[in-house]
Parts: sequence; structure tokens; C-alpha cells
Amino acid sequence: MIYWLLEHLLLRQITVLPGQVCFMISGRDMMDEPENLYRVTAWCRDVSASVSLKNAKEGGAIKGLTFHIATQHPDEMARCLPAIRTIGLIARLHLHTGETIEETGSGMDVVVAIGKSGREEVTSCIRRMAEDHIAPEQVDEGLLDSYLTFQYTPDVVIKSGGDHLTDFLIWQSVYSELFFSDVNWKFFRKVDLLRILRDYQSRMRRFGK
Repeated sequence: MIYWLLEHLLLRQITVLPGQVCFMISGRDMMDEPENLYRVTAWCRDVSASVSLKNAKEGGAIKGLTFHIATQHPDEMARCLPAIRTIGLIARLHLHTGETIEETGSGMDVVVAIGKSGREEVTSCIRRMAEDHIAPEQVDEGLLDSYLTFQYTPDVVIKSGGDHLTDFLIWQSVYSELFFSDVNWKFFRKVDLLRILRDYQSRMRRFGK
């Protein structure tokens, strides 16, 4: 009852939403609670619908959600895949494992990237530009963006559990708002998400200016 009331009060304070939200989760935390990906996706979908309904002109919507699973051993995440794939029941799931990309479902775009590295992604971009015989004077930010695997910029990056950030989306997240939660992924609640979304709207974003 107390958490329901707190959720209600926090939701009333949210009038502006980020368009893209990224969660960074350690492989260890993922193994502890893989089902939380589905729950967080459902919370983001419901919050987005609620804020858009009450404040259509200003609130916007969460258009995309990303979960990065940091692990040196992606194969160990195999037992988590059935839980991850349930996201496809309520959203458009893009599951990146190794060199494979699975796409299922419809609705809000949700990317799950297991063991991906931002430095490797940028290195791959440069290699493919060289293979395409791109002249040095043609290379600019827009061109590099077009070669990225993950072609979006997160407005919010959330790290749960207190561990350091990884290099995932190292190019795309340079102007993202960072939130570090002391709550471990296993115990991450809807009120924790709502607090972050409420605090996001109070930040004055400068985008490097």
C-alpha cells in the first residue's frame, strides 16, 4: 500500500520523459534476476502511456529502451534468454547475442545487448569505412553515426548496483544524463525508476555547450 501511494505521488510529478533510456547491468546481476527486464519494460511502457495521456504536448514518450548486459562470457547468459525473449510479448525486442540479432514482437523498441563493447563498435565502424574506401575528408560525425550498430543516443543511462559504467554506447552517450542507483538490479523497484524519471526532468541539459 505504501509503495503504491509513493508510485502514485511520483508519477504525478513527472511531466517530461526521456526519449531513450539505457540500463547497464552486470552479468552477475542479470543472472540473479533476468525476469526484471520484462518488468522494467512494462513499467516504462505504462509510465510513458500515463504521462503522454495527461500531458500530450510536453511529456513526450519513451520511444526506446536498452539493456546492456556486461559480461566477458556471453555464453553464460544462455539460461537468461527465455526470460529476455518474453519482452517480445509486450514490445519490439532486438536481442543482440554474439553476431546474432533476433527481432520479435511489436511496439516500443527494446534492445538487449549481451557482452557488447563500445570500443569494438567504433573500431568496427572505422574498419568498414576503410573497406568502403571512404576518403578521409568525407569522414564526419554524421558518417560515423551511419555506420554504428546502435544508431540512437540515450537521454538517460542508468547503472544499478553501484558498479562502474562500461564502454557500451561510448560514442552515443557522451551527452547522456547519468544516474547511479545503489539498489541492486535484483531489488530494483518501480519507485526507483520513477524517482530517476522525476529527477531527469529537473536537470538542465547542455549537450556539451
